[in-house]
Amino acid sequence: MSQDRFTEVTSQSWLSRIGGAIKGVLMGFVLFILAFPLLFWNEGRAVTTYKTLKEGGNIVVSVAADRVDAANAGRLIHVSGFADTNATLADPVFGVSAKALKLKRTVEMYQWKENTSSDTTKKLGGGTETVTEYSYSREWSERIINSDGFKQAGGHQNPTAMPYSSTEQIADRVTLSAFTLSPRLVGKIDSYEPLVINSDTPLPKAIRRTGQLYDAGFYIGANPASAQVGDMRVKFALVKPVDVSVIAKQSGNTFEPYVAKARGSIELLQTGVHSSEAMIQAAQDSNTAMTWLIRLAGFICMMIGLNLFLRPLSVIADVLPIAGTIVAAGAGVIAFLVAAPASLITIGIAWLFYRPLLGIILIAIAVGLTVVLKGKLKSAKTVEAA
Repeated sequence: MSQDRFTEVTSQSWLSRIGGAIKGVLMGFVLFILAFPLLFWNEGRAVTTYKTLKEGGNIVVSVAADRVDAANAGRLIHVSGFADTNATLADPVFGVSAKALKLKRTVEMYQWKENTSSDTTKKLGGGTETVTEYSYSREWSERIINSDGFKQAGGHQNPTAMPYSSTEQIADRVTLSAFTLSPRLVGKIDSYEPLVINSDTPLPKAIRRTGQLYDAGFYIGANPASAQVGDMRVKFALVKPVDVSVIAKQSGNTFEPYVAKARGSIELLQTGVHSSEAMIQAAQDSNTAMTWLIRLAGFICMMIGLNLFLRPLSVIADVLPIAGTIVAAGAGVIAFLVAAPASLITIGIAWLFYRPLLGIILIAIAVGLTVVLKGKLKSAKTVEAA
């Protein structure tokens, strides 16, 4: 068998599985309970952000970037212009430099990675047999992969540290015509593009013995065409001066977050020239997407918690594997039927605080769904009894 791939077979008794399932009940309970405050908090966050952006859209003032009007101090303003700097950013180790808003160094090391795949089979009597296949491949990674925990560490050792790490530099002063961008806003500019190292660039002193120019960057190792574990490659990217649009509170000749009556804050930046309406709408769309993602996360958290809570039943039934499979499927259905209305009711209760009318409607829908489900279950039992 190849030294980079091997298989391990392990078994678990029925009693051991029951013990593990019982321990999982506590975790399931915690996940189920945590889903409620998560869903409730998310609705408050969503409404606060919506009201904040709506207020901002009503009061924002578009101004020219070529002068700072003291009359706008403390107001929410919208300005578009060319984000520029006089700073030359230089990498302290590799000597690469450029006039840029940001300069990023990306360092990767060639390392071993452990991959696993498992297949578990239920046995008569409730036990299981798991066949796990371990395979080892090599890949480039910005982080050290700890090989000490590999199942087969022999022959797959990685270095324990990286001599160089990825870094990012930001220009101290970035202007927007007459304005100065705050570090937070500069941090939002992410229009990175590769910085190509010219072929006639001398090698930095730090890697003169072991390095070479390769693929628009530096390669630290013997042969780029045949990478070895421990070899490194270094590339650079920069953010050039670029047009940006900003919505934030004017503070002197710079910007701060604008705090709305809803207690949310506004400090937006997009690359390119955009109207205030387009920027506010983009922020609202982002808020909507985030709201639905967190709703889904809360629902899934509740589902997983309920499945863990009910898992001991399916493990007990696994004395006959087919019976355990049926019970597990039933537990999944129950988890869904409980989590769906519970999530809706939680969101509805949150809306009673934040959106009273919609909250009442949503709770009514959730209660109606619960009643219908109970009715169908009752009808099914009646049919079975007959």
